Amino acid sequence: MTVEGERLQKVLARAGFGSRRACDELIDAGRVTVDGTVAELGRRVDPSRDHVAVDGVPVSIREGLVHYLLNKPAGVVTTASDPQGRPTVVELVPEAPRVFSVGRLDADTEGLLIMTNDGDLAHRLTHPSFGVEKEYVAEVQGAPSRASVRRLRDGVELDDGVTAVARVALVEPNVLRIVIHEGRNRQVRRMCDAVGHPVVRLVRTRIGPVSDRRLPPGQWRPITPAELRELEKAAAAPTPR
Repeated sequence: MTVEGERLQKVLARAGFGSRRACDELIDAGRVTVDGTVAELGRRVDPSRDHVAVDGVPVSIREGLVHYLLNKPAGVVTTASDPQGRPTVVELVPEAPRVFSVGRLDADTEGLLIMTNDGDLAHRLTHPSFGVEKEYVAEVQGAPSRASVRRLRDGVELDDGVTAVARVALVEPNVLRIVIHEGRNRQVRRMCDAVGHPVVRLVRTRIGPVSDRRLPPGQWRPITPAELRELEKAAAAPTPR
């Protein structure tokens, strides 16, 4: 009889959970589930079909998955191709395997963008129900008052509804640090417009737990296994409402 699938500890080791011995210990401690059932040593899984979680956090186990962190420069569009001939984010990362951006940054916005072929994780990172934070630094026109900062924190009326509560701090007279968990189109720019302080420059500095001040504009690097674990934790379950 042919035994199908790969050994679970091998799959976990490939996903960045340490040596196979360390993964055996995770399984033996009852911390790993397959399709909702606590796994036992010797369990085999089909990475293309089975759902594996460690401590309740879903784990990306399909073979060939890649996760890149890109520092997008201004003037680059977050699409696979552009009718206007502008440079695209996919031109800044390896051609194979083919990847897509997790969410979007408009052409004028700079900063961190995740590029991957991991559709499951991408969905959890972008869907507002999971509440994954995105942090921006916005240089704006004028000097926002305390009242303007309070409005941004409490929610402002946009044409698609009132924004959710945000974390906002004035770090310089005309520079705001804004943390949101929604993903509306050009949201930070529209929020700042709504309080009378249009954005001059906008940079995304953090996605969930991942940031990198040393990554130069236009450059990318692989997301580390530790960062991937933290991203998976941040997007593990929908935020209670």
